[in-house]
Amino acid sequence: MFFRLKKLSVNQFTLFIAIFYVCIFNIPFFQVVQQGIEKQTEVNPIFIATIPLFLIFALSFLFSLFSFKYLLKPFFISITLLSSSVFFAALQYGVVFDTGMIENTVQTNQAEAFTYLNLSSAVNFLLTGIIPAFLILKANIEYKPVIKEVIHKLGFMLCMLVGIGVIAFFYYQNYVSFGRNNDELKRLVVPTYVIGSIAKYTNQHYFQTPLVYQQQGLDAVNTHTARNGKGNLMVLVVGETARAKNYEYYGYQKPTNTYTKEHKVTAFQNMTSCGTATAVSVPCMFSNMTRAQYNARKAEAQDGVLDVLAHADIQQVWLDNDSGCKGVCDRITNITIERDSDPELCNGDYCFDQVLLNQLDKTLANIEHRDTLIVLHVIGSHGPTYYLRYPESNKKFTPDCPRSDIQNCSDEALVNTYDNTILYTDYILASVIDKLKGLDGQYNTGMIYMSDHGESLGEKGLYLHGAPYAIAPDEQTRIPMLTWFSPAFSQENKLDQSCLNKKAKRGGFSHDNLFDSLLGIMNVKTTVYDEGLDIFASCRAKT
Repeated sequence: MFFRLKKLSVNQFTLFIAIFYVCIFNIPFFQVVQQGIEKQTEVNPIFIATIPLFLIFALSFLFSLFSFKYLLKPFFISITLLSSSVFFAALQYGVVFDTGMIENTVQTNQAEAFTYLNLSSAVNFLLTGIIPAFLILKANIEYKPVIKEVIHKLGFMLCMLVGIGVIAFFYYQNYVSFGRNNDELKRLVVPTYVIGSIAKYTNQHYFQTPLVYQQQGLDAVNTHTARNGKGNLMVLVVGETARAKNYEYYGYQKPTNTYTKEHKVTAFQNMTSCGTATAVSVPCMFSNMTRAQYNARKAEAQDGVLDVLAHADIQQVWLDNDSGCKGVCDRITNITIERDSDPELCNGDYCFDQVLLNQLDKTLANIEHRDTLIVLHVIGSHGPTYYLRYPESNKKFTPDCPRSDIQNCSDEALVNTYDNTILYTDYILASVIDKLKGLDGQYNTGMIYMSDHGESLGEKGLYLHGAPYAIAPDEQTRIPMLTWFSPAFSQENKLDQSCLNKKAKRGGFSHDNLFDSLLGIMNVKTTVYDEGLDIFASCRAKT
């Protein structure tokens, strides 16, 4: 559009850019507007017609603040390239870029980032990012003398404000009512919401004064007396992107828990996550803050449950085959699996979770025979390349979806692929239990499995995860929690398994319970322990 006009004034350029953004990058916004209209019994067509005009006026006003010589082209090229990626994620996957998603994106490793690169994303970036950015670069913009340019700009901005004011005068109540009923709209306006989220994230992580680190539970004591002469060995498996909806234990019709069923694990009903992305959920679940209280800065600057267990002299090792522990394991022994460590299980970018079983064997062979917690952080069901999470030999549900642009797969193929990841994780859990059973002569053994968050598979037009918690669907917040304890563990730690089974059926727990449940099951006494949040407390005999 810039080549047809030999010269453009700054105001003309600003208006054209605003129209382009409204017509292209805000398509997901208008999709939600349409959904909101369909929910209403009566619709004022003139009010609806003002929405794109309102957005054009508002963006034109905001863009005018950055439409200055030397700043104009670098600024609009940058936000156009950014907006192109945000637009694609919102349009194809329903992703909203709030501060939590910005944090998750920043912490994404290179191999994980490349899984989002496919033909669809490349074509989108070319058509809505590269080409518009090139046209902006080549645009012939006529700049007036400074004072005259400022006067023209102020006049243009005043006209935009008048346009906004006229619309507000006639339809203010309509906007308030419609916005209240469709609160997610503000999160879909491109580029304002993503830029605001980036600014907030940057301020929180780089400009705010770091909090003074606070240690917790320095009074922690391990009260386990090893009456049977064996230490307690607990394996905590932290899942990735597993949603309860696709677990056989929670009423799913497909056999996705074939392997663990023979071990009679306990499945906790109605379990919910702290966040909808790993970068939020993992630090939150290991902190002593509930989801309602959770503050990322505070969590980063204080001891979590692993630190308190360390104060009680509980031996700990964190084994990671995912995207890192997000800081919670920094002060204990931690091992990240190298992506080329096993030619049969790794491809240089990812490893199947079976590689953790090999590392678990090595760890068990080298630790002291005393009370121990080992954490396995699996890659589990991480998308969008679900098909890379399980070996060919574990592909039980077909047809599957061997591609990263999952929105272009049939619903059946996509769900089959995801279900294969759940089944494969079930195989890993069963293998862990088998190993623990083999150690019965040396330890009292147990396993806890808990996912970090769930996943959307196209329901309500959403894919992947990371939706703002306030509007996140159950698919992203309802997670599985499974436990298994050997008879020796239950006897040694006075745990009533039948009581626990009844409690699990009632359910209603969340990540809020992990901190105190780990302290309780590992027999750690400390003033930071809250028995009311310990899932196991009411099923254990008092000592």
